[in-house]
Amino acid sequence: MSNPRLLVVENDADDDARRLGDWLTDAGAELHVVRAHAGEPLPESLAGYQGVVVLGGAQPAYDTDGVPASPWFPALRNLLREAVAERVATLGVCLGGQLLAGALGGRVEPAASGPEIGAFLVAKRDVAESDPLFAMLPFTPDVYQWHVDEITALPPGAVLLASSPRVPNQAYRVGPKAWGVQFHIECDQPMLESWADGDTGSLARAGLDAETVLARCAAVEDDVEEVWRPFAGRFVAVASGRGVGPGVPLPVVNL
Repeated sequence: MSNPRLLVVENDADDDARRLGDWLTDAGAELHVVRAHAGEPLPESLAGYQGVVVLGGAQPAYDTDGVPASPWFPALRNLLREAVAERVATLGVCLGGQLLAGALGGRVEPAASGPEIGAFLVAKRDVAESDPLFAMLPFTPDVYQWHVDEITALPPGAVLLASSPRVPNQAYRVGPKAWGVQFHIECDQPMLESWADGDTGSLARAGLDAETVLARCAAVEDDVEEVWRPFAGRFVAVASGRGVGPGVPLPVVNL
């Protein structure tokens, strides 16, 4: 299958697929974008899709007093469980990665170190050298961070792929084809500027000013694309059923 169809779920009007969407389509994917934040319904199942991408958002991934932060989250969690069970290629970005973790038995809580915002490095774990998406990344790739919660417990059986001193669970895989990342790779500078403009106190809590944060993000924009554009291409290859390079087979995981 050369042109996989990917379901892309937008959870927040301020976080669309942006550059990640361009990289996925450039690699041959067909995107079906569902703007759940605007009331567009999620599909009842993943029939007809070869991949799922769940994007970020300002809302928490966990329920409060039994009430989900967004009304479509229960249905989205069910789709994520289906994706893992049926081995449909899955990528959760920031909130999306948190929702994936929570749907499979992990835990998400307010970040112990407070908000993490700006351009940072994350470090690959040794086990990532056998992962079909992460094996070809540099040891410490540049990423964008903009979150106030974190994954404090990975789902049972998950493999930690990247970490950092401040937020240990930066990237993971569960099953052979589902990945979650705590950081952002989709952003361009206008998106980051809109987040800074709409900030409701997270920058101040982190002791940061918007101008400095945006300048540091702009400085690594090309580096982010150099690393994560090929990553997106490898995700499309996994979704299509093609190989992703010699020596990097899909892992065999029983769930």
